[in-house]
Amino acid sequence: KSKPMAKQNRVTPYGDIVTRPERGLFTGNRGGELHNETGEIVDLYTNRSWIICALEFKDRKAQVMAPGSYTHLFFLDEASALSAGHRPCFECRRANAVSYRQAWMTSQGIPADGQPVNAKEMDEQLHSERLTDAHYKKDKTKVTYQEAFAQLPDGVFVEVDKMPYLIWHRQLYLWTPAGYAEPIAIPETSTVTVLTPKSTVGAIAFGYKPVVHSSVC
Repeated sequence: KSKPMAKQNRVTPYGDIVTRPERGLFTGNRGGELHNETGEIVDLYTNRSWIICALEFKDRKAQVMAPGSYTHLFFLDEASALSAGHRPCFECRRANAVSYRQAWMTSQGIPADGQPVNAKEMDEQLHSERLTDAHYKKDKTKVTYQEAFAQLPDGVFVEVDKMPYLIWHRQLYLWTPAGYAEPIAIPETSTVTVLTPKSTVGAIAFGYKPVVHSSVC
């Protein structure tokens, strides 16, 4: 059996789009066409709606990296997609999106019985938390912040020794494109660099449970 051809459409927990053959558990996009005619990523995003989608939905078929079509991105799992700054799609993953929004609102102190925030409001907030405000897209870098390990819920990504780790069952799992490595103990250090956007960390802390790859289950 031949191996799948590697394309530049796999997203890391840092939000970088890299070339890997694995597909992952989820797909998604950042608005429109990010690739050129040779399949090379030439744009970081086309709008602020960065979503996480199901691999299959209503028997829809689409050619990946087709000229003139939006760029299909792929994620190892939902936790790494959330870390990259994406959120659940309200069309193909509606139940997850509603659950995420409810937890997101609770974490923001918005009354549960009030008017639900719309996707655009969440996207605006997330955009300010995932990328710096450099004038040119090429100059933007990932926003991170410092937090105590004890304050971070399972499902959040942190950086240790310049590598991305998932907090899961109060241990740290090193992310790789094919799955997670064997866990290590959470360091004794009081604070850590957090990769997952702050409002998504809040949503996870208030009950949203991201799907994680089977290598940690």
